[in-house]
Amino acid sequence: MSEERPGAADVVDSVIGALADPTRRRLLDVLAARGQATATTLAQQLPVSRQAVVKHLAVLDAAGLVTGSRVGREVRYAVRPDALDTTARWMASLAAEWDRRLARIKRLAEAAEAADDTRRPG
Repeated sequence: MSEERPGAADVVDSVIGALADPTRRRLLDVLAARGQATATTLAQQLPVSRQAVVKHLAVLDAAGLVTGSRVGREVRYAVRPDALDTTARWMASLAAEWDRRLARIKRLAEAAEAADDTRRPG
């Protein structure tokens, strides 16, 4: 039985859930700035233990936001942009839809105001 790839909605749900935690967002910031880092190095940058960093990295990994690769005895983590890109595209699409809706409401309100102005006695 082949494993199905997660759909865009599943990816977005995982990413948003992972990014809901400020420590995980900070981990991503540090990784993005450094390129790669071990859990020990990351723990030195944050006010949490190495064990907590490892747990947060596991959540980020499950969401497809980071990847770990073994180099000798260390595991070095790096940001994986694909899941972030998918989420950014979804957010841009959502924002565009709301922009369209708000523009339509504005047009309707302006048309109603203009119609009201023409009905008023001069």
